[in-house]
This record gives sequence, C-alpha cells and structure tokens, in this order.
Amino acid sequence: MGFDRSLWLHVLVLLGVAAVAASAQAEPATERQRELVNMVRQDCGSCHGLTLKGGLGPALLPETLRDKPADALVATVMMGRPGTAMPGWAPFMNESEAAWIVQRLMQGFPPVAAQMELSK
Repeated sequence: MGFDRSLWLHVLVLLGVAAVAASAQAEPATERQRELVNMVRQDCGSCHGLTLKGGLGPALLPETLRDKPADALVATVMMGRPGTAMPGWAPFMNESEAAWIVQRLMQGFPPVAAQMELSK
C-alpha cells in the first residue's frame, strides 16, 4: 500500500488555501484595528511605556521580541503571566486579534502619527 503523490499534492494545496483563508480572516476590521492600536498604546503602554520602550514591563520592540515565538507571545497576551503584573487580555480580545497585535509588535508597532491616521 503506497502513497499516491497526486493525493498528497491535493492535500498540500488545500492546506495552503486554508492557511491563506485563515490569515485573511485574522485581519481585524479597520475600526477594530483602531481600537486595538489604542488599547496597546494606552493600556499596554501604561506598563510597557507609551512608546513601548519599556517601563514596569519589558520593551515591546521588534529587536526585543525577535527571538520569541509568536505563539508564546499570543498566549502571554491572552492569559497574562501569573505572579507578575501582566494581566490576561482574553476578556477584551480574541486570539486572532492578539495574534494581529503580536505581528504588529514584531514588525514595529505603528508610530503615533500612523495611529492618528487610523483614527480619521
């Protein structure tokens, strides 16, 4: 009983299509993006610094997040860090939105000027 290469090819193509569809659905609507950017700047910024360069909490800059797995960062956003001041944000966002935030943080969060453009 050997494997059928064309079957595997079809499975791989379908998985690729599913991944693209899932990533397209992961992008929050523009209004929600504004809310999430504001949440990061104001709420997260109260501990991580308004410019995200650190404060009570560590810096949330691409260079400080570079070596951290994105899924672990999403889990931290959602569930917090027990025994620390880091709360879980699951009551305020879903996992897809947390992943969107983490992706933006790892790329360089929008500067304040860009945030002002989003709010127009």
